[in-house]
Amino acid sequence: MSAIPALRHRLPAGWPLVLLALWLVALAGWRPVALPDEGRYGGVAFEMFSSGDWLTPTLFGLPYFHKPPLMYWIDIAAMHLLGATPLALRAAPLLGAWLLGLALWLEARARWGQAAANRALALLAVLPMYYLAGQYANHDMLVAGWISLAVVAARRALLPEQRSLAWLCVAWAAMALALLSKGLIGIVLPGLVVLPWLLWQRRWATLGFALHPLALAVFAAIALPWCVAMQLRYPGFFDYFIIEQHFHRYTEARFNNAQPWWFFLVVLPLGMLPASLRLPAALRRVGFDLWWALVIVAFFSLPRSKLVGYVLPALLPMALLLFEAWRERRWARTAWVVSALICAASVPAIVRWGKPDHADVGAALHERLAPGDRVLLAGEVFFDLRLQAGLATPPAVLADWDALRRQGGDNWQRELMDAARFDPAQGERVLWTPATLARERCQPGRLWLVASTADALADARPVFSGRRATLFELPRPAVCP
Repeated sequence: MSAIPALRHRLPAGWPLVLLALWLVALAGWRPVALPDEGRYGGVAFEMFSSGDWLTPTLFGLPYFHKPPLMYWIDIAAMHLLGATPLALRAAPLLGAWLLGLALWLEARARWGQAAANRALALLAVLPMYYLAGQYANHDMLVAGWISLAVVAARRALLPEQRSLAWLCVAWAAMALALLSKGLIGIVLPGLVVLPWLLWQRRWATLGFALHPLALAVFAAIALPWCVAMQLRYPGFFDYFIIEQHFHRYTEARFNNAQPWWFFLVVLPLGMLPASLRLPAALRRVGFDLWWALVIVAFFSLPRSKLVGYVLPALLPMALLLFEAWRERRWARTAWVVSALICAASVPAIVRWGKPDHADVGAALHERLAPGDRVLLAGEVFFDLRLQAGLATPPAVLADWDALRRQGGDNWQRELMDAARFDPAQGERVLWTPATLARERCQPGRLWLVASTADALADARPVFSGRRATLFELPRPAVCP
């Protein structure tokens, strides 16, 4: 056993961060693409990868501004290395989870030293919410990683005894990258955590230093070019991206995923089991970590629309609190092993009992496609189909779009209609009404339909039945104008 401590002394100081990366990546490419989120965001990245246009995110060829582009850029880079695989689609959340771990490790090492930092990182790594969110392709874990790094860097930069301009620039750079990951929360949340804490401590001069011109210039150089480019290319971009997708979504009740105010007070402890069994003791440790966690939970508890991933920026302070609560407990190692087993078993469990994606239908469609063929979708969301089938051009989507516009609501059809506002011509090519379908069926080339059996047209001929949808061929009408 004496050889183990000696080996640790010979390893680089950051070796736990390498183990963290391996732990996160090991099973990340195994399970199917989860719908709709992974199919939607992975599909956007695939379209940008295929078109070579890294500037404008597109969904079915339509400008898609629900979220900024950093996740897609990371996934595109991964696709160049790995191809359009599930692992490549999850590159961005994997990076975000690793950044969150880096931030925790830096903070814990500054407080308690190298050995304690390694143990704190080990606790974070096996929190089921952290582990699974790090392998789920949406924007939540990426922004959580940058926000966590921003807060930790800002704390280091604004130490009372020694201010650091370098760390301050890191903090503002992390906030800029957080903005490019999910929007304004990338700067709002670090500000809500750090600035009131400085005010409570009456550190007035430090507040001025936090707004150092060089740090602000770093932020502007990273965050503004893409936003300005989109506004110049699409004049309605700022109104849609900032007013509608930020302020309206936060303050209005018309968006999906309505949950009670106490939703995160239940979700967060459940997502950290069994470590959260020591949560009552952890919450008695009043200080910056508790304030940090409370700010995040309170901020996302106010609006009616809530998803589990919103609260991920609270994981770092919660992990620090739980680490201190478990630090001297004799059952800490047992709790860690149980938590690690839960994480390791969750992925094969999802593969076995989770819902399938459209990989089988996509492969069947890819085998049958010929030049001049067109693809039509009906009935439900098939965001992953273009990726799964390797479609060179966007599929069309059949619906009564006029009726849907009158209904309003927040759903996947609304996302496509919103996107069509920025490119009406492409919208006409993608958003098919029944009248459009009647015209298109007389055009040259075969017309393929992907739908459930219940949503298929009466004369559609099934050619392949997948686990989640069926591929049909639509025959050309006997009489065409």
